[in-house]
Amino acid sequence: MNRRNVGRVAVAVLPFVLAPAADLILFAARRDRLPAQLASHFVGDGQVDDHASQGSYVAVIAVLFVGTGALWALMSVTGKFTARGYRTLVASGYAFAGGLGYLMAVVMLVNVDATEDAQGRAQGVSFPMWHMAAALGVAALAFGLGLLLAALLPAPEEPAGGGPAGDGARIALADGEVAGWARSAGTWWLPPLALAVLGGGIALMFTASWMAAVPALLVGVLFASFARPYVSVDRRGITVSGVLPWPRIRVPLDRIEAASSRNIKVLAEYGGWGYRIGPGRTGVMIRSGEGIVARLSGGRDFAVTVDDSATAAALLNTLIDQRRTEQ
Repeated sequence: MNRRNVGRVAVAVLPFVLAPAADLILFAARRDRLPAQLASHFVGDGQVDDHASQGSYVAVIAVLFVGTGALWALMSVTGKFTARGYRTLVASGYAFAGGLGYLMAVVMLVNVDATEDAQGRAQGVSFPMWHMAAALGVAALAFGLGLLLAALLPAPEEPAGGGPAGDGARIALADGEVAGWARSAGTWWLPPLALAVLGGGIALMFTASWMAAVPALLVGVLFASFARPYVSVDRRGITVSGVLPWPRIRVPLDRIEAASSRNIKVLAEYGGWGYRIGPGRTGVMIRSGEGIVARLSGGRDFAVTVDDSATAAALLNTLIDQRRTEQ
């Protein structure tokens, strides 16, 4: 790893070191004043509905910050960003770590000097909801700090997205000829995941409550709908649809400046799978691999991972040329 990448990693992971360190220092300083079982989960009115041991509290902090810190470090080194996109990525990490660190500290602090029941669980503890607004304030301040620190480093040299508008491949079409392209973009793990989430929702319906089951059922239906997403390209633009009529994602042709096909690293460039929104880009990420990347008016990119993306991109460029000629 060269010196530039070391600096980028250090700046990106710094909040994921400082925030848990502050939480753990506070925890160590007040550990003897904490109950064995901390009030750890609160409902909408701030009342307790679950408890966790002191060890679980420490483990959650470690897992959350190590996992997200590693993800931000990976994206900062391997992702392709504009200068603005890179600064936004780093600042978003500072905001996430700052807001989460504040909330984790408050959860611990409201347990200080709490009375215990026979099982060692904290009693008489509540979580004032104004702390949610305070966490947003901390996140905003941390975002600004992240922007400042990221601006001190050399910006990434490679811009996000494909090449300049108009330089991609074309498909020859005769005058008046109409063409379209469509391909399924599924992956092996989505159907089992959809079934697992739906099964969990059904189990919650019988073992817990409707309130607990409904979110899982809705997410399961959404996963099932997009278990085999369908990508099409025609004179309307790019359409990504599932089994159900809704939700459906459409990018109109008149918003697309140019299209290209390239290999997309989903985790490094988009931070995960599904419908992703990031600095200078949005996309439907089913898996890593080849995908269509459309440069939109305004400078943003829209991407979708799908096989035979080179054909789709070439057709899009041809349709864009036809639209401009007609204008």
